[in-house]
Amino acid sequence: MAHLLGAESLHLEYPTRVIFDSVTIGINEGDRIGIVGRNGDGKSTLLSLLAGRIQPDAGRVTRRRDVTVGMLDQGDELDQTLTVGQAIVGDQEEHVWAGDARVRDVLAGLVSDIRWEATVAELSGGQRRRVALAALLVHDHDILFLDEPTNHLDIEGVAWLAAHLKTRWTATSGGLVVVTHDRWFLDEVSTATWEVHDRLIEPFEGGYAAYILQRVERDRMAAVVENKRQNLMRKELAWLRRGAPARTSKPKFRMDAAAELIADEPPVRNAVELSQMATARLGKDVVDLLDTTVIYPPKTVLRDIEWRIAPGERTGILGVNGAGKSTLLGLIAGTVQPTSGRVKRGKTVQIATLTQQLSELDDVMEDRVSEVIAGKRTTYVAGGKEMTPGQLLERLGFTNAQLSTPVKDLSGGQKRRLQLLLILLDEPNVLILDEPTNDLDTDMLAAMEDLLDSWPGTLIVVSHDRYLIERVTDQQYAVMDASLRHLPGGVDEYLRLRKGQLATGGPAATAAAGAPSAGAAASAVPALSGAALRAAEKEVSSIDRRLGKLADQVAATHERLAQHDQSDYEGIGVISGELRALEAEIATLETRWLELSEQLEK
Repeated sequence: MAHLLGAESLHLEYPTRVIFDSVTIGINEGDRIGIVGRNGDGKSTLLSLLAGRIQPDAGRVTRRRDVTVGMLDQGDELDQTLTVGQAIVGDQEEHVWAGDARVRDVLAGLVSDIRWEATVAELSGGQRRRVALAALLVHDHDILFLDEPTNHLDIEGVAWLAAHLKTRWTATSGGLVVVTHDRWFLDEVSTATWEVHDRLIEPFEGGYAAYILQRVERDRMAAVVENKRQNLMRKELAWLRRGAPARTSKPKFRMDAAAELIADEPPVRNAVELSQMATARLGKDVVDLLDTTVIYPPKTVLRDIEWRIAPGERTGILGVNGAGKSTLLGLIAGTVQPTSGRVKRGKTVQIATLTQQLSELDDVMEDRVSEVIAGKRTTYVAGGKEMTPGQLLERLGFTNAQLSTPVKDLSGGQKRRLQLLLILLDEPNVLILDEPTNDLDTDMLAAMEDLLDSWPGTLIVVSHDRYLIERVTDQQYAVMDASLRHLPGGVDEYLRLRKGQLATGGPAATAAAGAPSAGAAASAVPALSGAALRAAEKEVSSIDRRLGKLADQVAATHERLAQHDQSDYEGIGVISGELRALEAEIATLETRWLELSEQLEK
């Protein structure tokens, strides 16, 4: 593959610390690279270095003479006086940009709900972000650097962007480097992963799932080496303590060996781990929404909602921006009163909401982190062990230095962790999460999901992070056309319904901020009769048999992957590719099965 861009011996440091030290990497034609790492380790800085936005203190970045680079960073500023059209296509005549299929695709995927004549100054932060992304994608660049491109995109927008990037270039041309905490998106678009940590960049083959597999194996091998090293250290120190005092000075080389072992110890990575908190007893009655309607004249936001939430229920809520998801959460939490109908809550219900505004920290911004936690309790029981506030916070990824840091000086991700901890320490038994993934890196997201996996209370999640929704919830509902619709097929079914609405020109097709029409999608599935009915039944039976065979193949492939030499990254990549192909075929067949089932039910 032809070389596009390279970085040699990069060194960058700020007054307080070194970011990169002697980093050498390259980007070739066809590379699709996802960048992961802890917040603050230098992911965004790396993009800026490679794109030429900032210069290294030492080393250099070189690119092929004819290579063009485009970058979306988190601080993109658009001219406030421009219209949306001017910001995206500039001064091009309409017949020029309208005749370009790529431009039409970008406009339909990102800004179809934004007025073309609106000025940038009129837009919300999320709309400006989408306009900036559209302005980048309508141009033809050899390399795209994208820093958190899924921010402010809903699940549909993320799916569109992934599909666009996968077809933007041929398989052996172009280059993509993306920083994002959206793990589903990483798996969709990336064929390689770079982990940024400890002043270096460590490459892995494959997307996020393959990276996790290789990282687990790397950590396992490191643990084996560490265990041997610790055993050797214990033997060395024990030998030094034995016998006459003169022995410690006689064999100096033995003491030097022990000192070298200790000096060679790598710094311990932050252990980002959340422990299950004690929860109050939850009775059989949780929250029941009984024929509830919410009207904000002239719009009916929710209509005749009937939902009986069960103890331990784990539900994800999907819907476009403005569909009424936050209103639904407000009904459950009691912050929104229904226009008609009623909300019934169990006597033992204790509801807590993780909001997007970090309001739980408003009163403690000047306090130190350790003081905030100590103010609630002096000891905690986590994992069957009694822990001090300092010990608990260290398990949450806070270093000793950060324990004495004022809350106002924490990063966004650290504030988010502290906010979640404060909520859980109040021991709720119904937890509502409204976009909980904001400002969290992939390690912290995995830790939060680990907590939610074992949390025994009732969980309601609203998120545009598909990976999180599919990981921590058992069922999904969509707010569509002011109604609550169950999604047996999960996120894939939701995307299919939305695609059907857009194709049939339902209410959701005109504005993403409006409520989508569930009826439009349902009517788009025609009823079957006669020969077509028999053919559909036959196809359903065929799909059932094929799914059974594919399930066996997936299990066998997983077994091959587990038994394969874990140091053979190329072989692991091949097997992982086979696994992804099987899972893609299963997803396609399941979608077709759901379509046929709806037709047969009619």
